[in-house]
Amino acid sequence: MLKIWGRKNSVNVQKVLWCCEEIGVEYQRIDAGGTFGIVQTPEYRRLNPNALVPTIEDKGFVLWESNAIVRYLAAKHTAGTLWPDDLRTRAEADQWMDWSSSTFWPAIRPLFLGLIRTPERERDPRALDESRRQTAEAVAVVDTHLESRAFLTGEHFTAGDIVLGCGVWRWMALPIERPPSPNVQRWFDALAQRPACQEVVMLPLT
Repeated sequence: MLKIWGRKNSVNVQKVLWCCEEIGVEYQRIDAGGTFGIVQTPEYRRLNPNALVPTIEDKGFVLWESNAIVRYLAAKHTAGTLWPDDLRTRAEADQWMDWSSSTFWPAIRPLFLGLIRTPERERDPRALDESRRQTAEAVAVVDTHLESRAFLTGEHFTAGDIVLGCGVWRWMALPIERPPSPNVQRWFDALAQRPACQEVVMLPLT
């Protein structure tokens, strides 16, 4: 059985769990990271020398980095759907997965950590405001892209939607005012109808 190390409130772990739920593959999740520890143990660092989550083991094959794991699982189990056969469509899904990690998540991370995991007296209001501004700009990029598309690559749900959707849930769920983004809202409303998203992503933010 596929093993997944990582706590269920981690955005990167949720990408992998959502992918598994969409695929219908059985897995065993092992709490690791955060208050659960484990990641600094010699045993875990032999699997993942970065001491981060998630890490998977699939019949002896060990892989880390959440986007790489999603690509691997989608290609193995759902080639042609979550991982499209068409080269250009697949590349576009890949593009949004990388953009999520390189642009969207760095923008929102200070805001998320500041509001959810930092005591109010220790928060930096200017840093939070800057993070909110940068995230709104990133969301606007997605909103424009979705003007003529149901999903990130067109009319079909792909791995790209999984990866970005996990991050956008945090934007939607944070207790803040957000500029209007009707296309992103429409897109996320569609994601939110998927049982797998409800099950592993749309949890209280912690």
